[in-house]
Amino acid sequence: MLVPLAGAVALAVLLGVAAFVIFNREHDCSGGKLPLRVVATPDIQPALNKIASNYNKALHSIDSKCVEVTVAKEAAARTANALAAGKVGADFWVADSSLLMESMRSAGAGDALPQVEGSIASSPVVLAAAKSAASKLSGTLQPSWVSLISAANVANVDGPGRKVRVLALDPQKNSAGLAALLAAAGTAREAKQDKALVGALKELSGQLASDSTALLASLTVKSGSRVPVGVASEQAIYAHNTKKPESPVVALYPKEGTLSLDYPVTILTKNPEVLKAAADFKQALAAESAKKILRDAGFRSTDGKAGDALTEDKGFTSETPAALDPPDGATVARMVQTWTRLNLGTRLLTLLDVSGTMALPVPGTNMTRMQAINRIATEGLGLFPPGSEMGLWSFSTHMDGQGKDWKELVSVGPLSESIDGATRKEMLVRTFAQLQAKSTGDTGLNDTIKAAYTQLTKTFQEDKVNTLLILTDGAGNDDPDGGVKNAELLEFLKKTYNPKRPLTILLIAFGPDAKKGKSQMEAVAKATGGEAYIAENILQVRDFFLQGMERRLCMPNCDG
Repeated sequence: MLVPLAGAVALAVLLGVAAFVIFNREHDCSGGKLPLRVVATPDIQPALNKIASNYNKALHSIDSKCVEVTVAKEAAARTANALAAGKVGADFWVADSSLLMESMRSAGAGDALPQVEGSIASSPVVLAAAKSAASKLSGTLQPSWVSLISAANVANVDGPGRKVRVLALDPQKNSAGLAALLAAAGTAREAKQDKALVGALKELSGQLASDSTALLASLTVKSGSRVPVGVASEQAIYAHNTKKPESPVVALYPKEGTLSLDYPVTILTKNPEVLKAAADFKQALAAESAKKILRDAGFRSTDGKAGDALTEDKGFTSETPAALDPPDGATVARMVQTWTRLNLGTRLLTLLDVSGTMALPVPGTNMTRMQAINRIATEGLGLFPPGSEMGLWSFSTHMDGQGKDWKELVSVGPLSESIDGATRKEMLVRTFAQLQAKSTGDTGLNDTIKAAYTQLTKTFQEDKVNTLLILTDGAGNDDPDGGVKNAELLEFLKKTYNPKRPLTILLIAFGPDAKKGKSQMEAVAKATGGEAYIAENILQVRDFFLQGMERRLCMPNCDG
């Protein structure tokens, strides 16, 4: 009886010794520790930190050294800037979106950047509203990108923006904001809503949140009767609600589909030993246990699978949302450039026709041409942030003494600047409202353009889009005293225009006589890389304001 028992004990001891030897061979830390420095975006860092803690406890050994993973949090844009400058201090980077890397490659970093090596999670970018207010959106705003653009379009004064206040994330600082911008732009262009997109982007650019935490908290801030609606990643909404706010937020899934944050892995180290550790940790992130930790934190798997964190009773849908086609690098670069150019500062002088015909009525309204154009021009002021520099001249004939066809009403300067106890913007609004047509006045357009273009050329500002905007109901120049002739004006503009310091003329003409001067007005605008718009009716001027804004995106080569 003892012999078999002794044999069993011996076998158990041998197996234990073997297991001990095998364990220590696979978890040999005799060479000390091998640090692996991971940097991740703040949203995914807590989950990665938990995964790293489990990984470290398992004693993963590389060349007799146990890997010790630390996970620091840092905004993706900051890490990206450090990487582009060659000053990144991490070995392993988990960003929140491949769109960021595409943007960096297109910005000039190119092949010098390391390649993304797959993704570890996903989180769709969705619309968001406070749960208590979401029911009020029914009939006003359907969850879609096109509806969101319509609500944000500053030029759509009678649209859903009367009842909805749209909040956005800064696409230059936040990948969810960039994804939302790309999704909205793509769907708007498919729906032929380009002008509405420009109006929306211009409105949103002045009231951006830098991160999802600030945006989601703002959804509970009342703005009169308007319901706040924003954009955020699904996971950001989950994280917000885990803090048990007074008013939780629900996710609204755009009907056209959406783009998702994909949390790409980029290995930054070039140290051969650390490269092995990075590859091993990356493999650990693909394990089911790691995926579960990520799903429990409100992320989806790379295939869109949701965990118990994203359920209907918590304000989500567990089904994978419809996906839009991801944009390529060129599309991302164009959108980033569009956003940057659209938000360049503005230096704009408006020349407003006050000749006698501006007192004529506008058919179908109870307004004169002057009243209608002043109202629309005042609306146009809403397209520009307080830092914009603007001014106003009126023109006709003999406006400021004999022979002078223009008069400065408001000097060019920042809209927020104080003038005689009022801001320049308030002064412009007041001046527009008080302007009257000069009953005996003709249209001294050419002399006025030459004087204004000369002044703006002398005061040109490099960091702004410099524009001369002309609003007239005439057929071009109509100056009985002669003045600058058409050919003379064109020669002057062609000689003065400098494509390296582009000062562009945008000319908007309306009224039954406008078409008569179309060819000359187009020639004047084209000489400066600008555009002339002829309105069939005065209300079209609203659209032309937005078309003029669109040209900011391509100046000075819009026609090249």
